[in-house]
Amino acid sequence: MFDHRSRVRAAAAVAGLALLGTSLVACSSGGSADGKLTISYLVQNDSISIATAEKFIAAFEKANPDITVKLDSQPPGSEGDNLTKTKLSTGEMSDVFSYNTGSLLQALEPDNQLVDLSGEAWVADLNKDFVRVVSTDNGLYGAPVGTSFGGGVLYNKKVYEQLGLSVPTDWKQFMANSEQIQANAPEVTPVIQSYGDDWTAQIYVLADFANVAAQEPDWAEEFTANKVKYADEPALAGFQHQQDSFDAGFFNKDFASMTLDQALTQLSTGAAAQFPMLTNQAGALYQNNPDTLDDIGFFALPADDAEYTSVTMWQPNALYIPKSTQGDKLEAAKKLVAFISSSKEGCAIQNDSGIASGPFSTSACEITGMVPPMIEDLNAYVDAGKTAPALEFLSPVKGPNLPNLTIQVGSGLISAKDGASQYDEDVKKQAQQLGLEGW
Repeated sequence: MFDHRSRVRAAAAVAGLALLGTSLVACSSGGSADGKLTISYLVQNDSISIATAEKFIAAFEKANPDITVKLDSQPPGSEGDNLTKTKLSTGEMSDVFSYNTGSLLQALEPDNQLVDLSGEAWVADLNKDFVRVVSTDNGLYGAPVGTSFGGGVLYNKKVYEQLGLSVPTDWKQFMANSEQIQANAPEVTPVIQSYGDDWTAQIYVLADFANVAAQEPDWAEEFTANKVKYADEPALAGFQHQQDSFDAGFFNKDFASMTLDQALTQLSTGAAAQFPMLTNQAGALYQNNPDTLDDIGFFALPADDAEYTSVTMWQPNALYIPKSTQGDKLEAAKKLVAFISSSKEGCAIQNDSGIASGPFSTSACEITGMVPPMIEDLNAYVDAGKTAPALEFLSPVKGPNLPNLTIQVGSGLISAKDGASQYDEDVKKQAQQLGLEGW
């Protein structure tokens, strides 16, 4: 599955985060030599995370001179995940720590391990998708840091304008647009693919999940319980639409070897018209082709029925407080969480990264840096409520072979139905390893 730790926008890494898998080591905190209250703040140990955390701490301590914040750090990935679980279980977690949202958060048993923050004032500013991925039936546990990003289709606006095309709202219109490009601009690739970076082959499936959720809101829960399958509608559509695009001859001839950067350049120059991709590529587009960033727009990967067309969103990581933090430290920790996630100063630090990859998950922060048209397009779906969290935030069930299977479907080697069926077997193995009921 796509690892949302790979987000390009530095603001998503800003607080020591990288979207799927930032976990943290804990240190005990106590009073400092000058009598101030000392709390600890844990982030990932990469240079960007450390530097940004230092900015948060400096601003917070200036606003709260009676509190000292000690910075802790630890590696990301599985090592950090294991350390996080160990420190929580032994009561040694830092007073504030950053971690994943969604299904990986649920693995921490938040009802038992974390402080319920649902009564904090900033909660009222959170959007519905973020609330969903930091909550259980018993509480809300996290505050967002950084921005979200969306999955759909990046498109070259100039190509669309030259051919008189409008943004499609259903799959039939998307196919019709692609046919028009193929017929009237033969030098332009209707839909570019970049299987040289294998994870990019998954976007047809991953970005279609919001459309699945729009049709069956409980699909993620039923999937986790082994009651629905990718080989059946509505989830089959993602695989089927990838096959449809290949069968129609819309892909570039070198799709098997093309890299993501090459595909983005093709899109930027107008050599390609459409690219199923994530808006976290805004930074790469700007870095490699800054003069054409305004030429790139975004629309949701269309559903078969326009009524269900929605954008799949990847939410940022969050700040949490362990239940081992109590008394005066708890109140100080809550102040730090609120300061980083929703204060004017905290929002300004989060914005200090240049190119936005998507909207904030709280209305307390507004993007103040460069906002390219593709992000404005994404915001329109967010404002309209036509979004849903990516499946990985709602279910722990993932199969490692999705990139390979979608490459095979997108290369005409296997059918959409076969690819989806094989993926159902792939996730079955993983679900059994997790010991989930129903598998």
